[in-house]
Amino acid sequence: MKKIPLLFIFLSFLACQSKNPESADVIYTNGRIWTGDSANTWAEALAIKGEDIIAVGSQKEVDILRGGKTTVVDLKKQLVVPGLIDNHTHFLMGGFQLASVDLRNAQTPDIFKQLIADFVKNKPQGQWVTGGDWDHQLWGGDLPRKEWIDAVTRDYPVFVNRLDGHMALANSKALALAGITKNTKDIPGGEIVKHPQTGEPTGVLKDEAMSLVTKVIPEAPLNERLEALQRAMNHAVSLGLTQVHDVSSLGGWSDLETYRKAHEQGTLKIRIYSFIPISSWKKLADYVAQNGKGDDWLRWGSLKGFVDGSLGSHTAWFHRPFVDAPKSKGFMVTDSTDLKKWVLSADSAKLHVTVHAIGDHANDWILDVFEQAEKQNGQRDRRFRVEHAQHLSPQAIQRFAQLNVIPSMQPYHAIDDGRWAAKYIDNQALMGTYAFKSLLDAKAKLTFGSDWTVAPLSPLEGICAAVTRQTIDGKNPNGWFPEQKISVEDALKCYTQNNAYAGFQENKTGTLAKDKLADFVVLSDNIFTIQAEKIKEVKVMHTIIGGKEVYKR
Repeated sequence: MKKIPLLFIFLSFLACQSKNPESADVIYTNGRIWTGDSANTWAEALAIKGEDIIAVGSQKEVDILRGGKTTVVDLKKQLVVPGLIDNHTHFLMGGFQLASVDLRNAQTPDIFKQLIADFVKNKPQGQWVTGGDWDHQLWGGDLPRKEWIDAVTRDYPVFVNRLDGHMALANSKALALAGITKNTKDIPGGEIVKHPQTGEPTGVLKDEAMSLVTKVIPEAPLNERLEALQRAMNHAVSLGLTQVHDVSSLGGWSDLETYRKAHEQGTLKIRIYSFIPISSWKKLADYVAQNGKGDDWLRWGSLKGFVDGSLGSHTAWFHRPFVDAPKSKGFMVTDSTDLKKWVLSADSAKLHVTVHAIGDHANDWILDVFEQAEKQNGQRDRRFRVEHAQHLSPQAIQRFAQLNVIPSMQPYHAIDDGRWAAKYIDNQALMGTYAFKSLLDAKAKLTFGSDWTVAPLSPLEGICAAVTRQTIDGKNPNGWFPEQKISVEDALKCYTQNNAYAGFQENKTGTLAKDKLADFVVLSDNIFTIQAEKIKEVKVMHTIIGGKEVYKR
């Protein structure tokens, strides 16, 4: 008998091995898996190797990847969706807020005062009190005043913001530390609210005027920032979030430093896309040239700017006057010349540019600038974003799609603002408010998030808001401007694949498919089949990021 050459045996062995699929680390089976992938929308099982998905399909198709060391998880017919992504958070701020005074449910001035009085009892004297997230609409619309809290906060400087982050209340101690008196003039893009008779500051500062106080608040040390990050991450993964876009909390650079330190220490448990203020675009361009743009866990290279303020603070910029303040149309909070220059320069440096715009005039203005940038800097895949895109003219809705500008919206705002927006703006402006359906019909790449801490971080509450548009006061059971309601599937796409696209990650995440990152969420109920208003009550059972379970209910 002839001897078979050893090389032939070796090559035959390799050939046999190549026909045997690699075994999975983990197989999730017996599920109802919505993949978000149009080529394979529903599946029963998926297999993971390392951080990646290696198969999605029927139980039979995936089971062939089971090996001797494979862990098998029975999903018990529960719904699985791709990892949920939040397009707009103030993430570190949220982490601090979780340990700060919470005024979100203060429904009277007395409750407002008592919550602050209770909070300062256990704080060292002289320590700043921040956070808050108050809403003056809850007690009738009057702005708070420093006199409400001065008596209970004499030893503490207090600066608590409205939930939209565009105005805040300072007590007398904080005003003194900032040097704000009746003689202090307003600064461009902001307002120091003063008593109409005495001219004394009431304690409320709007938009850029808030910087007069924030600049004298000491920056939290790194260890406190890392603690805040851990609180924020634990909260986020419990809600099914696998990635957040942080549009800055502590000025952008401090945020990024914190994230990089956590990544270096191996303590990041959620993916983060970190944004920097657009005024420092040149510094970011140099930073990217030296450090790249990060990895799958932590990325940077994006900038955030502001056109105007907010509706609730009367600092959003409209074409027509406010109904309750006919002499005002709001205003730009950033000098128009500076903002346009920064956008054009940052875009020429191939950085990712996103700009906050609330009022219809603000949105029209920034769309003009984005169009100019493309003409001036040439065509490329730039993915400009407008954060909030809150009140849109019919022309603007079409232009988002035509210019490939991403409307980065937060659906919970619709069911919150819908309680009182009609007191501030006319019906023409209201018709284009949170125009989810119109934007999708126009083929715009609509994306969703929370704006946490302005609104709750929960993406399931956001999906419920987009699908029902039922205002939180219960007065719009059929939906506020119900023609703008969208389907559960469309809302899910906005929280998954569209958000992945908005962060240049559609090839990595956003859908469940072979070779993508193993980021997904297991839910207690099937949000496609239950009553829409019940979606906000659905619980997250498991959150998996990079193949690892980071949360289990």
